[in-house]
Formats: sequence, structure tokens, C-alpha cells
Amino acid sequence: MKKILVIVGILISVILFVAIGYVYNNYNFDKPLLKQIKRAGLIEKQIKLDDGTLLNYAEGHKNGPPLLLIHGQAAAWQIYGKVIKELSNHYHIYAIDCHGHGKSSRTPKKYSAKLMGKDFIWFIENVIGKPVIVSGHSSGGLLAAWLAANSPKNVLGVVLEDPPFFSSEANRCEKTFAWLDLFVPCHNFLKQNETNDFTLYYLENCYWINLFGEGKEGIIKSAKSYREKHHDQRLVIFYLPPSINRSFYFMDKYDPQFGNAFYDCSWMEDFNHEETMLKISCPSVLIHTKWSYDEKGVLMAGMNGEDAKKAHSLIKNNILINIDLGHSVAYENPKKFIEIMLDFLNKVKE
Repeated sequence: MKKILVIVGILISVILFVAIGYVYNNYNFDKPLLKQIKRAGLIEKQIKLDDGTLLNYAEGHKNGPPLLLIHGQAAAWQIYGKVIKELSNHYHIYAIDCHGHGKSSRTPKKYSAKLMGKDFIWFIENVIGKPVIVSGHSSGGLLAAWLAANSPKNVLGVVLEDPPFFSSEANRCEKTFAWLDLFVPCHNFLKQNETNDFTLYYLENCYWINLFGEGKEGIIKSAKSYREKHHDQRLVIFYLPPSINRSFYFMDKYDPQFGNAFYDCSWMEDFNHEETMLKISCPSVLIHTKWSYDEKGVLMAGMNGEDAKKAHSLIKNNILINIDLGHSVAYENPKKFIEIMLDFLNKVKE
């Protein structure tokens, strides 16, 4: 009997140890990322345009050609934390917060590819001061493509990390995960006046929360409780893994007006995807991640296979890389992203 009690005690201790480790990881999943950013020695800076628009960015050491990193929707420049240190050994990093994200200005009148792109051209010419390699993720990839097409003298090469080519245009956007998960909540949030907490509103109304079925209400209750006690901190739900907590990690610094510009497609004004790709002449890589449709016919990805093939065929001398990973390669498999970026650097130098 004593032996059994000892074994039970050991098992309970192991379970508690694993549980504590799991919760600790969920609360602190960002620590390794922030540590790598610190080790990379980037300096966060801000620059104000003549019209008052403030662009926040981080600059690394001068160890190679300039690399402009443009994050995706509802993120910030720190999302590149897992790859910044290694890339800083080969590139002169400029990681920027897009308008309406992070510490950059909330400027709804500029929430379009064309107007944001013009500000980024100004940034390249007046802050960086020389042509750059551009890598953009998701909506940042759309911006990277716009820059390569409309300012070829300023772009040495472009890496397009799973941008929503074609799927985010007006004729298809309503059947995509991004539209249902983020853009619809953004639109509806702006129409109500019951709460000003968009992060919590997003969690209650996002698309993925329904995957938890009856557990949905428990998650929302936990989020509200945490928010009441820690209203000045990022929302964290201790029993959910980093892959989920990460989805709203930067949400407090995100302007829902930006998502609304994708809801009504005003962000795409004067931005035809096919015409843009046909104008790209610099070296390019298009990264396409895994994709699927759910039972409702919703595209659970940035592009489907045909979108990626079509984009590849439109961009002159493009390299298409299909990867069996989720939407963000730089975050999910930093080693692979670094490999792609270093191979691309050699290609640009040829």
C-alpha cells in the first residue's frame, strides 16, 4: 500500500509539473521572441512624414543590403522576432509597423495599398536612402508586391510570404477565413457603442472561436475575467496554447478601421492584383503555404493552389515555393524562412 501511495504521489507530482510548465509557456510564449530581438540589437525609431503620419520601425546593424520587413494584418514588426537576429547578420534590417498597427499612426484615410505604398516609398527614399529587398507577409505581401510593381527603382528584389492574391479582391473575399474571422468583427465593432475593447470583442466574434463548440462560452468568460483584472495588459488565456494566444497578441495596438478597409475592399482601390504582378520585374519569390476549405466552402488560407499557380505565372522569372506550413512561415518555421531569405540574397547578388 505504501508503495502504491509513493507511485501515486510521483504521478501527481509529474502531472502538476507538466501542468505548471504548460501554463507557464502559455503565459510567457513571447519571452524567447523578445529575447532574440534584444540580442539582435535592433533600435526602435519613429519618423514623421510632412502630413503628420508617424511610422514606427526597428533598425538593425549595417551588415548587408537593406531589408524592409512588412508584417501582416493585426501584427507588428516584432512578429519577425524569431528570424531577426540571424537575418541581421546578413542584412541591414528595417522592420516597420504598418499604418494602424503597433506604434505607427492610426490614419484611416490612408488605409489603402496605394496610399500606404506611397508612404513606404517615401520611407525607403528618405530614411533608408537606397534600394531595398522587401519581404512582406500576408497583407504585407500585397504591399511588397505593390512596391515592386510601382517603384522598381527602389526595390532590388521581393519575397512574398503567402499574400492573399486574388482571394482578398471584392469578388471572393467574403468566402475567406480572414474576412469572416477579422474583417467582419472589425466592421461590426465600429457600428456598436457597447464596448471600446476591440480585443475582447474580436475574441467573442471571431470565426475560430466556434470550433470550440460549447467550450466557447467558457473561453469568453475567462477572457472577460482576465481583462477585468489586467485591463492594462495583453489578453492571455492561460489554458490555451501559444498558437491561439498569438492570434490576439498585437490586437490592442490594431486599428479595427484597418480591417474595415478590407471588409469593404476600399484598401484595394486602384490595386488590381493581376496588373500589379505583371509589372514586377525584379527577382522574386512567392511562398505559398498549405490551404484548405472548410465544410462551408470558406478558404482557410491566404491563397488556394490555383491562386498561387496563377500568381507565379504572372510574375516574370518568379520562384514559387510551396511549403506544408501554416500562414506565417517566419514564425512557425524560422529556420526555413531564414534559408529562403539567404538563398534569395545570393540570387539578388548574381
